[in-house]
Amino acid sequence: MGHGDLMSQAEDVADQFLRVTKHYLPHVARLCLVSTFLEDGVRMWFQWAEQSEYIDSTWGCGRFLAYVFVLLNLLGQLGGCVLILSRNFVQNACFTLFGIIALQTVAYSILWDLKFLMRNLSLGGGLLLLLAECRGEARSVFAGVPSLGHQSSPKHLLQLGGRVLLVLMFMTLLHFDLSLFSILQNLVGTALMVLVAVGFKTKLAALTLVVWLLCINFTFNCFWTVPSYKPMHDFLKYDFFQTTSVIGGLLLVVALGPGGVSMDEKKKEW
Repeated sequence: MGHGDLMSQAEDVADQFLRVTKHYLPHVARLCLVSTFLEDGVRMWFQWAEQSEYIDSTWGCGRFLAYVFVLLNLLGQLGGCVLILSRNFVQNACFTLFGIIALQTVAYSILWDLKFLMRNLSLGGGLLLLLAECRGEARSVFAGVPSLGHQSSPKHLLQLGGRVLLVLMFMTLLHFDLSLFSILQNLVGTALMVLVAVGFKTKLAALTLVVWLLCINFTFNCFWTVPSYKPMHDFLKYDFFQTTSVIGGLLLVVALGPGGVSMDEKKKEW
């Protein structure tokens, strides 16, 4: 059996998966995507004192502004998640969550930590895909005048931006050592990242990354095995839900397709 036959069979499996799950895959993708915001919003409620004290001590802004910061995070994240899951005012909810990401990036000094910054950008990529899902094709301002091209529509540009940002998560998973397993893992992971970013064999590559991330998440981020009083519990929990959100974004790529700005779309013209 040749390489082409294997690839065709793998694509058939991906297409079959999409046909079977097409009615509920977008709902699962949305739930996974907002999971990190749900978890963080709930954490703001249960760790109100700790979070406000941290903001006050770090920025010297006073308790009142620290309380306002925690309240904005709590209401913004939980409210945005409810709107997204109920499919109401999704664009407004996405912009609210974008604001929360930007606010936390500054408040927690994530801007200077490359690993956490790339993960936050990956979350932003997932939100761009969510915006693409709820946004129809851009229409011409002039009735009866044909569009300049569907590839440059806002929806397809959002899908492109979402795909590119999503794969930043995998940059944080690369291991820079010379063991055979690490080299193989890095090569395969990088190849899949490139395929998703450029939109080639997109659904198959995205599904493969979903399986890979699921394995990594439940193997290395199993926070439930660590007592809650240990700091490692919170670190693993943070990584687990952020990874779950990126999985949700990849599932949206599978459900929506790569969009007009992709090699898969260009192939149809060849």
